[in-house]
Amino acid sequence: MKQAKYIIALVILFTLSSCKYYNFTGTGKIDANSFQVNYFQNTAELIEPGIERTFTLALQDLIQNQTSLTLTNSGGDLVYEGEIVTYRIAPMTATADQRAAQNRLTISIRVRFVNNRNQEDGFEKTFSHYYDYTGTEQLVGSQLTAALEAIYERITQDIFNESLAKW
Repeated sequence: MKQAKYIIALVILFTLSSCKYYNFTGTGKIDANSFQVNYFQNTAELIEPGIERTFTLALQDLIQNQTSLTLTNSGGDLVYEGEIVTYRIAPMTATADQRAAQNRLTISIRVRFVNNRNQEDGFEKTFSHYYDYTGTEQLVGSQLTAALEAIYERITQDIFNESLAKW
């Protein structure tokens, strides 16, 4: 009976100590203490005011929530910067009377990631995602907010996985 307690204690000890290098977010061991997210400019041909600030904050929030890194304004070990390069609304399907039955909002964001502790981990890449909505709705107010949340959730997670997830 005593041996079983020791074995259980050892299993728990090894399980908890292994979380030092791997965690549930998939980031593994990050050789950094801080990160900074520089303001993402909106250089798309079609400008929707405020989406660059919303994206910048969404990326900061995701990294803060999924890592123990400290957000800083300058001198970060990890630096994210870039610009919104595409904001496009296009019809996807049409009705019999040549009206849009469904529209698609597509957003593409070019990201430059610099790891000041390991330059080989850096990259420049464009991430893109879309949101479909019915052609009878206008993309304003809560509809626009829902679209941006869905797109940014996917893009920020893709950026996170590309820069920090070391499976």
